[in-house]
Amino acid sequence: MAEQSKRKKLTTYDYLASKGKRQLSNLFVHSVDEAAAAEEAGIDYIVTAHDLPKFGITSTLDDVKNIREAAPSCYMQSASPIPAASEYEAIKFAHKYLSLGADCIYVGNYSLEWIKAMRRENIPCISHVGLIPGKATWIGGFRAIGKTAEEAIGVLRHTLELQDAGVIGVEFEVVPPKVAAVVTKKVDIIIMSMGSGSDCDAQFLFSNDVLGWTEGHTPRHARVYRNFKKEYERLQRERVEAFKEFHADTINKNFNDPKITVPIDDREFDKFLELAEKI
Repeated sequence: MAEQSKRKKLTTYDYLASKGKRQLSNLFVHSVDEAAAAEEAGIDYIVTAHDLPKFGITSTLDDVKNIREAAPSCYMQSASPIPAASEYEAIKFAHKYLSLGADCIYVGNYSLEWIKAMRRENIPCISHVGLIPGKATWIGGFRAIGKTAEEAIGVLRHTLELQDAGVIGVEFEVVPPKVAAVVTKKVDIIIMSMGSGSDCDAQFLFSNDVLGWTEGHTPRHARVYRNFKKEYERLQRERVEAFKEFHADTINKNFNDPKITVPIDDREFDKFLELAEKI
């Protein structure tokens, strides 16, 4: 692993103070290696989750802690994969992830009342506006939000409600850039663009999209910078060939190479044979 950078740890204060001054880079990471790469690359903000295979997230709870350690200066968002059933559970889950090193908690599926309760407990919360995957059934599936004046004003009102409830930031997913730009200027919280243009306060992408290893549908707003899928396919072919060579060496008894075995003195071997004959 590359030596970790010496940059200052981004705090909630720094996160909020960045508004109007500079864009923040926000990256969902799946592994310790990706977290370490984000740290070295200077990414401002990372998001991690665990045990959500239907979304291709197979990391574990232990991975969350290890990801935190691999990216010590990044601001980190996390959340429980188990939906909270009460305000008490929401707060309990949040404190669990804060204890693992998270700086803020995703609350995109929580009610305003639960968010207010979490804010009273000084828990930094991040919510979601626009296309909210967990609530897509209420809008007819996965689609853009804010393409009509009525929907656009709804986006603004929703964001203001979340700000009043106490969130520090909102993920803006598939909202028209012009609408997102207006809302960003009207609120004090951080607006993170997910396909909502460059005039928000931050840009949010998933590492699997950035690295080109997404399986199935790639979101329209994803941006691919590398083709790891092709590289993984190449590595799989190399893996198969290596295993074939090992299998062939086994069949052909090619494991007596003095470089990988331990010799026995000829005299000692002769003594061994004499002793073996007596058994």
